[in-house]
Parts: sequence; structure tokens; C-alpha cells
Amino acid sequence: MVSRTVKVENAVGLHARPATYFIQKANSYISTISIECEGGRVNAKSLLGVLSLGIHQDSEITVTANGIDENDAVEGLVALVEAGFSE
Repeated sequence: MVSRTVKVENAVGLHARPATYFIQKANSYISTISIECEGGRVNAKSLLGVLSLGIHQDSEITVTANGIDENDAVEGLVALVEAGFSE
């Protein structure tokens, strides 16, 4: 299991469009992936789950993966967040 915490810095947080990018990226990995923010933890491959966390600008999220490609999954998703979800 691998985890990493990252700060969401884009102005709108993880609203519908960046959440979709995040879920698409998460679904490209085999590992089980979760995202945690402010005490809530959801499946990172679920759009409704991710949106339910209400992640806003300056929130810190923890991405956790468990599986054969866990390192790549965490690094890839953290890189996406750090890049501002390509927005």
C-alpha cells in the first residue's frame, strides 16, 4: 500500500471537470485507489464519491493505492493534481 498527500491548488478545487479527469486517470490503473479529505474516504474511481468530498482550493487530499501498480497510480494521480488537472 502506498499513500501520498497533496494540496489541491487550482481555483475551483475538484469540481466536475477536474474530478472527471481524476477518475479517468484512476481508472487507468489496476490497483484499488482511494482518496481521503477532511476525514472522508472514498473510492477514487467513483465520480459521485469524489464529488461528495467537496474538495476545494487549498484542501489537502491523500491518495492511497493498493495493488500491482500502486506506485505508478499514486505518482500519476498526484502529478495530475499538482498540474492543476490540466486546466
